Amino acid sequence: MTPFHFTKHYETPAKAAAAAHHYGWLATHAKPLRQPALTVVGPTSLTFEHIDGRHAQKKDLLSLAALLGDAHGAAWASDLHAAQLDMPHEPRKDSLLPAFRSCREVALRNRLEKGFLPDTAALHAMLTLLERSADGPAAFYKDSNPRNFLITEDGTIFSVDTDDVTVAPFGYDLAKLITTLIMTHGPIDPPGIEAALNSYNHAAARHDAQLGATSRERLGDFLALHAVLTAPYAGRHGYHYGWLHQRQQIQGTS
Repeated sequence: MTPFHFTKHYETPAKAAAAAHHYGWLATHAKPLRQPALTVVGPTSLTFEHIDGRHAQKKDLLSLAALLGDAHGAAWASDLHAAQLDMPHEPRKDSLLPAFRSCREVALRNRLEKGFLPDTAALHAMLTLLERSADGPAAFYKDSNPRNFLITEDGTIFSVDTDDVTVAPFGYDLAKLITTLIMTHGPIDPPGIEAALNSYNHAAARHDAQLGATSRERLGDFLALHAVLTAPYAGRHGYHYGWLHQRQQIQGTS
């Protein structure tokens, strides 16, 4: 029998509250991003309506890219036009979207410590990429990996998991989707990545022309960052293709 609800549990009340605030912010400002109904907010849990759907696959990349572009453009028009990428964004007094760069600097240094970067020169290269990425209009990041989309039999797309939502440049969460699709299902041909970027830019530009300007070079920077940031998860969560496959794909399409 299909359950009617899904309950996600959190380690602390603060993490549950943050996820609930993120859910509400997305529902208000990123309306194209459809989410399951949030039915109960507990002290350390959130309960949602159950969605019977499959996770995203490579064949969904074009439609998901358009959805992300539309959602990012809508959020910029509604709220994030006032945000700065290097500053936390406070939509209201009891909620916060972390800044783009600071938490990722910490993560990249951790990757060096754990052996996912070969030396300090490689770390410096990644930090330089991160620094030059922190400009332009602000969108958001919500970890758009394939597991965080549910696609129903009739093609309706639901976005799930609001644990980690931050301010981010346009195109950054699209790069996370591409990276994790590659890690899950294998290489995506360069024309497929180009088509996804065009679809994303076209959807974002409908909200304001300046929002549809993510270049292939800039997307390549984001892909390189995600390759390092997601490297520890290879072999877990359905990521069957590890760092070597990822690096080869990025080098072949940058």
